[in-house]
Amino acid sequence: MARRPKDPAALPADVVAALLAADHGDPFGVLGQHEVDGNLIVRALVPGAETLAVVDAAGKTAATLAQLHRDGLFAGVVHRRKKRFPYRLKATRGDDTWTLDDPYRFGPVMGAIDEHLWAEGTHQSAHDMLGAHAIEHEGVAGTHFAVWAPGARRVSVVGDFNDWDGRRHAMRGRGTTGVWEIFVPGLGDGAIYKYEIKSHDGTLQPLKADPFGFGAELRPRTGSVVRDLRDLDWRDADWLDAREAAQGRDKPISIYEVHLGSWARVPDDSDRFLTYAELADRLVPYARDMGFTHLELLPISEYPFDGSWGYQPVGLYAPTRRFGTPHDFKEFVEACHAAGLGLILDWVPGHFPTDPHGLARFDGTHLFEHADPRQGFHQDWNTLIFNYGRREVANYLLSNALFWLDRYHVDALRVDAVASMLYLDYSREPGEWIPNQHGGNENLEAIAFLRRMNELAYGTVPGVTTMAEESTAWPGVSQPTYLGGLGFGYKWNMGWMHDTLDFMSCDPIHRKYRHHQMTFGIHYGFTENFVLPLSHDEVVHGKGSLLARMPGDAWQQFANLRAYYGFMWTHPGKKLLFMGGEFAQGREWNHDTSLDWHLTETGWHRGVQNLVGDLNRLYRATPALHQRDCDAAGFQWLEVNAAEDSVLAYLRRGDDDAKPVVVACNFTPVPRPDYRIGLPEPGTWREVLNTDATAYEGSGLGNLGAVVSEPQPWHDQPYSMRITIPPLATVVFEAG
Repeated sequence: MARRPKDPAALPADVVAALLAADHGDPFGVLGQHEVDGNLIVRALVPGAETLAVVDAAGKTAATLAQLHRDGLFAGVVHRRKKRFPYRLKATRGDDTWTLDDPYRFGPVMGAIDEHLWAEGTHQSAHDMLGAHAIEHEGVAGTHFAVWAPGARRVSVVGDFNDWDGRRHAMRGRGTTGVWEIFVPGLGDGAIYKYEIKSHDGTLQPLKADPFGFGAELRPRTGSVVRDLRDLDWRDADWLDAREAAQGRDKPISIYEVHLGSWARVPDDSDRFLTYAELADRLVPYARDMGFTHLELLPISEYPFDGSWGYQPVGLYAPTRRFGTPHDFKEFVEACHAAGLGLILDWVPGHFPTDPHGLARFDGTHLFEHADPRQGFHQDWNTLIFNYGRREVANYLLSNALFWLDRYHVDALRVDAVASMLYLDYSREPGEWIPNQHGGNENLEAIAFLRRMNELAYGTVPGVTTMAEESTAWPGVSQPTYLGGLGFGYKWNMGWMHDTLDFMSCDPIHRKYRHHQMTFGIHYGFTENFVLPLSHDEVVHGKGSLLARMPGDAWQQFANLRAYYGFMWTHPGKKLLFMGGEFAQGREWNHDTSLDWHLTETGWHRGVQNLVGDLNRLYRATPALHQRDCDAAGFQWLEVNAAEDSVLAYLRRGDDDAKPVVVACNFTPVPRPDYRIGLPEPGTWREVLNTDATAYEGSGLGNLGAVVSEPQPWHDQPYSMRITIPPLATVVFEAG
């Protein structure tokens, strides 16, 4: 009896079972077009279909496929064809008929160079390789998905487009790189998706958001969203060409730090957030008119929990959906640049939350984080620490930094919690941390990562800068890496902030005992390129507002704050003020509500607002107050020892052609008339700012606009002047 010819399209029972259970490690090796024993066969998995046919580009049926399993597995020989060809699938169920592209007929998208660079950890634009990209592939529009999951046995992309069915779009493994990819035809911008991952031991992981996802759903939903970034048509070339000159050490940098969710809300519409478009219309001109040079946004990378303020991000590549789409965010960036404002983003490469849809145990292994909690868990924040020593993890973060700087034209990154990255024993007791290979507490891998990040940022994207929130005395934070530094452009001066705020919170009668807190900052003030930060951290967690921390009755509180701002804006260092501080908000910041803008209608609050605007304009227009912010030659004490009077006086210098400036501060409520101050040159010295002026709701005590020098040497200067220093006030004089 003659044997029945073997069906070339048939599959062993175990392969069928694996496909139907979404447990096959190489679905592209089975599904799609294949040449078997001289035959061209097509196999397809279309759950829900009762019949399935292969149709060609002209819509003609090329083959009717046999049903291998009632759950939607079909296979058959394509007669009269020997070579691969573009085809579609025509399915029926009852009276319903639909046509679809078969994702398994498409070849790979990724190239060998991408894979090599990723495995090497040197892919500077890994975001162009991984994630979800709307493209045209083999003549068909769709979306290419790629994800790194080396510990996975199988990875599928799932979403509304496939009924969240992991069988339908199981991905192609790319060998030893641990990358999986698939091209899904017909899918484009706006599609919601996640990754369904089965680990090596067969455990199905929680559905995961895309680590490289360019968009995300609005919380509490956690899906990633396909976002087509190819149509970002930028119109800020003039700004980009000029920004390097605007961000240098010798330029005025005054930063308005903002939490977008609580700067202002829309009470008439369920107290909703402002959109990126509304923020462009309201926040941007406000910051410009207040004289700030930069906006700094608390983290806007997608994050699940409002109460983290963005400092526990899950979607590092996605602008948060709370305020709009990536295109809307791009328009906001352009609005900043059109208004002459630089944009700084808070960037969080130090840790990430444990949310099940995020990076934690991404493929069933400790992929992005350390396995040992002594290295991989932040006790203070209940978050996980990136494993900077793993090439691909460092590459993920480095590419992210360049992504914001290059793709979204961001002008600077402020790196959060740098101290927690630098020290292995950060906030840990003995026995709770693992020393480095030399027995020390320095995190050598994090140090190398930060240096490389700064080298890439400055070397790749012209005109940008970086800033470190680093709260210890780590040397060389803002020194170039070739000199052994970390390579940041600037460092937040946390010591100055703590000392001076502590002094200002003290009753004036006791300030003479703390005089050094206002002067000590100069001892180290030029060891780094410093930013003087009065940030969000100083108005939360029971600390109260800046105004509330000032002693005395209401008049004295406002006068103290005005005097402090005058001291800050004339002190060496770039400036940063958190929103609400510019009009002396009285209550502590609450991220769930808008700032108290109604206060600006009252005199004292409006007076502080007017002062901050004038301080910004004076700082920007006066070279002596900014050209040598980071240079000891730009500062000289005139009166540093008058602790009994709580008086300070100092000289600020710019370049050789800049007019010198003299500043005098009185931190007591006692007027200081006829107070002699040394001068470097003779002539008339104009009183260019007085924090006690009536325009700021002060008492109006001052120097009638100008003082003429006397030929009497004083304070190691050849000339001097006798001035009135009002109570709780700072006065500023400029030569000529």
